[in-house]
Amino acid sequence: MLTKAALRRTALARRQALAATEVAWGSKLLCQQLFQHFPVAAWRWLHLFLPLTRRHEPDTWYIIRRIWASALPVHLAVPVVQPDGVSLKHYELAPETLPQENRWGIPEPMAAAAAEVPPLAFDAVLVPLLAVDDAGHRVGYGGGFYDRFLAQCGPGTTFIGLNVLDEAPVGPIADVLPTDVPLHACVTPSGVWHF
Repeated sequence: MLTKAALRRTALARRQALAATEVAWGSKLLCQQLFQHFPVAAWRWLHLFLPLTRRHEPDTWYIIRRIWASALPVHLAVPVVQPDGVSLKHYELAPETLPQENRWGIPEPMAAAAAEVPPLAFDAVLVPLLAVDDAGHRVGYGGGFYDRFLAQCGPGTTFIGLNVLDEAPVGPIADVLPTDVPLHACVTPSGVWHF
């Protein structure tokens, strides 16, 4: 069994080794897989993250633009890191929203110009990750932001990881914590893993 730190280190290195064109192509495929395997049009609120391009995160703008272009009745929301540096609030992302980078370089909507959305509103949450095990436990950057957030969502919310690395889940993670919230599924460029 591998630890989160070991998985994080190796996955970050593999993802950073991807060319920008590989990240873009993988992100397009993630978008296709999401719409093919999940009832996106039935969701009222979808929470997703805006990509940190310097870290080669999946480009969720493909999903955002597809939803906006198809005029689906799906509202989008994204996280905003709070001044305490450990908690998130969530704000609506609309076509007229102009994201700005926060002090960590994460793109966020200007909170004053967007409506706050409570965690209980979300039908589905797209979750960033570096690796996931076969029980749906994910490895992120280690800050615990998403575990705290997912614990606040309703029991019917679907948690879906997005991994631009086309990799199968790993064996059990050695240091899963009681506060870790498992995913229901993980989307990769070539398919979907359900947990």
